[in-house]
Amino acid sequence: MQFNFFPSRQISWYMARLFLTRTFAVLALLVVVLQTLDLLGQSGDVLAYPGNGDPELWHYVGLRAPQIIARFLPFSVLLGTLVMLATLNQNSEIISMKSAGLSAHQILAPLVVAALGVSILSFVFNERIVARSTAALSAWQAVDYGPIPPDSGVKANPWVRDGNNLVNVAIVAGRGKEVQLRKVEIYNRVNNSLTTIVQAPRGHYDAASQSWLLEDARQFDVARGTMRNVGTVRFGRDIRPDQFTLAKVDPDALTFTELQAAIADLHDAGRPTAELEGNLWHKLSGPLSALLMPILGSVAAFGLARSGQLFIRAVMGMALGFAYLVADNFSLAMVSLCAYPPVLAAWAPFFLFLLVGETVLFRTEE
Repeated sequence: MQFNFFPSRQISWYMARLFLTRTFAVLALLVVVLQTLDLLGQSGDVLAYPGNGDPELWHYVGLRAPQIIARFLPFSVLLGTLVMLATLNQNSEIISMKSAGLSAHQILAPLVVAALGVSILSFVFNERIVARSTAALSAWQAVDYGPIPPDSGVKANPWVRDGNNLVNVAIVAGRGKEVQLRKVEIYNRVNNSLTTIVQAPRGHYDAASQSWLLEDARQFDVARGTMRNVGTVRFGRDIRPDQFTLAKVDPDALTFTELQAAIADLHDAGRPTAELEGNLWHKLSGPLSALLMPILGSVAAFGLARSGQLFIRAVMGMALGFAYLVADNFSLAMVSLCAYPPVLAAWAPFFLFLLVGETVLFRTEE
């Protein structure tokens, strides 16, 4: 009987290698299929902008693929675990390991360590690549896949209220009094009825008058249905620059430290931050979901393959994994309704299903 937590070095490397190859093979297959379907749906919009062609399509793929990888990595770990363990069980390799004195936890230990490495890789990938690609894609989509300002701090599509009027901006670049606006639309209302729409390709903050200036503006009269040029337009004396930069904070487009800073700014401005705090904690708990999948999918590893229950066990493992993913998304949604505290919403599903997985494993195998 072995009392070490890990099996032998050869078995550990063998199990970890099988786990990683199956996981990334499933991930590659999912990314190719889903990226192809997504490109078929979006290629028309990308090519609709004058001058766009094959380079822009490949640019779209380069920005969209990291999002697909980040979203479906937990699914890939779950499916890779089930495929690997079901195959080992079918070939009686699990039985051989157990007959050599290995416990269920010792068999799963290499998978858990490899999954921890996948979690760390996922966090780094999200921070270094996914956040940037999400911000760039959102900014590109906001201008209908046309040219965007070369600014790394762009914000896409915020809405701000100016008295009874509404202001929408496709792109906000810069911070503080250096904020630049692109594709601005002002919806002027009287008694909640839309009267005119002012459109301008660009605008900026005028510190001297503490208001906003639009250049080359045009005004559409709703009642008459006419459009006329109005040149330079001044608006929003009560709109602060931070209202544009903080009007719409996309947690997926920010790194952990950037989201922390945005939450601090919103808190100082007296704005609600519970939903963003939940997303902040989820940037840590989300990648760790890969750590759960070998435990939740472990039911496919044990039991006699000849008993006819291998398929049922694999379905049970898949059901547990997908139940966790559903509970995780549901918990985050509850934060926006102020039903769950942010920390509880981000971490409760993880620890709950860790307990469920361990309970199933102990009751069936240990």
